[in-house]
Amino acid sequence: MDINIQASFLPHTDPDASLAFYRDVLGFEVRNDVGQGSMRWITIGPAGQPGTSIVLEPPCMDPGITDAERQTITEMMAKGTYIRLLLSTKDLDSVFDRVQASGAEIVQEPMDMPYGVRDCALRDPAGNLLRIQQEI
Repeated sequence: MDINIQASFLPHTDPDASLAFYRDVLGFEVRNDVGQGSMRWITIGPAGQPGTSIVLEPPCMDPGITDAERQTITEMMAKGTYIRLLLSTKDLDSVFDRVQASGAEIVQEPMDMPYGVRDCALRDPAGNLLRIQQEI
């Protein structure tokens, strides 16, 4: 089988803040930006990887979500426990320095983990937890 990941979705609470973080801090390309105000869907992706994208979207837009589920999702986003994303880089320390200098919320500084990877953790402007690990 030949299956690729084309896009994953992350909620945003402030599209301009999320766009600035992913574009200006992490260096992702903007591939599409539709909608207006808080109702924007912004497609971004790593430079040089046109087949892989992340769609930053307004949270809780599925019409099948109940009010109670919307409340739970909102609370989980605020705590950083709703979505997690794992990224990797060839130079973890440089990326971490750039992220830290941006004022992003740092959850864990770069460290060697007992399971064999070196990584750090931070939150994006919407509270989504991002882990970035050193490529081997």
